[in-house]
Amino acid sequence: MNRQRGCLEGLLEMLLLTAVFDWLQERFGWGRGASCGGGCCGCLLTIIFVLLLCGIVSGTNWFSLLGK
Repeated sequence: MNRQRGCLEGLLEMLLLTAVFDWLQERFGWGRGASCGGGCCGCLLTIIFVLLLCGIVSGTNWFSLLGK
C-alpha cells in the first residue's frame, strides 16, 4: 500500500528534525567552539541533516533502498 504523506506530517517531521539537529550541533558540532572534533562532527551532522531533509521533502524512504 503506497500511502501519501500529508502536509502537516511533513512539516512536523521537519520541525522535529530541526530541533534534533540544533541539539546535536550544540552538544557535538559547531556549538562547541573552535575545536577540531566540533568541526568534523559539525560537517558530518550537516551532511546527514541535508540528506534527511531531502528525504522528507521528496518523500523518499531511504531505508527501503537497503533491502528488507
